Amino acid sequence: MMNFLRMLLYPGMVYILTLAMFLEWLDRKLVAKFQNRVGPMYVGPLGLLQPLADFLKLLSKESIIPAGSDRILFNICPITAFVVITLAVSFIPMVSVRGLLSTEGDLIVVLALLTIYLLLVYTSGASPPSRYSQIGAARAALMLLGFDLPLMMSSISVAVIAGSFRLSDIVAQGRYYIVGLHFIGFLIFLVAAQAELDRLPFDIPEAESEIVSGWLVEYSSWRLALLRLAKNMEFLLLTGLAVNLYLGGPVGPSPPSLEPFLQPFYFILKLVSVTFLLSLVRASFARLRIDQFVSLGWHYLLPLSLIYLVMTIVLVN
Repeated sequence: MMNFLRMLLYPGMVYILTLAMFLEWLDRKLVAKFQNRVGPMYVGPLGLLQPLADFLKLLSKESIIPAGSDRILFNICPITAFVVITLAVSFIPMVSVRGLLSTEGDLIVVLALLTIYLLLVYTSGASPPSRYSQIGAARAALMLLGFDLPLMMSSISVAVIAGSFRLSDIVAQGRYYIVGLHFIGFLIFLVAAQAELDRLPFDIPEAESEIVSGWLVEYSSWRLALLRLAKNMEFLLLTGLAVNLYLGGPVGPSPPSLEPFLQPFYFILKLVSVTFLLSLVRASFARLRIDQFVSLGWHYLLPLSLIYLVMTIVLVN
């Protein structure tokens, strides 16, 4: 019974969902501050409960399935996307050197689940007949070719240096892989993560001023709520992955007796730092065109990540 409660509450699903919604609130507050706006402020102290209020509001909306949609995909994709991304988050160490789940090669599992989630994004956009949704899905698939490989190679390079593809082993070393050569890998990871999250300047698949909300345009009610929540979980996954790969995860200076209390604090502190960087980029740049992003991905990100991986292997050997 105690193990079940631990899996559910701390560091289980309730904790993960709360942290994901907190990051959404923090991101909105930071971007608002950078752009001289207020951001969420009315629901809960300092607007902290605004993400939860938005989720509950979407659940109360009318559920509509557009005529001509593939009803099976339209209903299954939001559920599957949420399950897949939640499973991936469960491998991220947050309150200790081990995640809620941990196994040999779990870094590869997380990267594979991320790719499956991105394919579900395309399927979600392709299932309704709307031209805006179809264009958004096509853009998401095209972008996948530009950022997925750099993200994978920058992550695998850290695993090569650490000598393990298990996240708990990488974190247990307590090393900060942002010094010297690895700072390049950290920057590649952040750029690729920003693109994977569809955030400015890479919000091309959603582009509200061009294609309304892109692949999300036909979704409403519980389906849209699940997709938005999955997007929050993806944000937690990628920022948490950056923390664990490059910033030592939840490990920090601490007496052994205080580690259970300080490690969650260190993780959240590092998580906030990465969120600050991503929010600063989001608030500072205008949207790129799809051809500009593809050029960035294939002409710069991919060769640079490949060089980084090769140099890492050479240094290890």
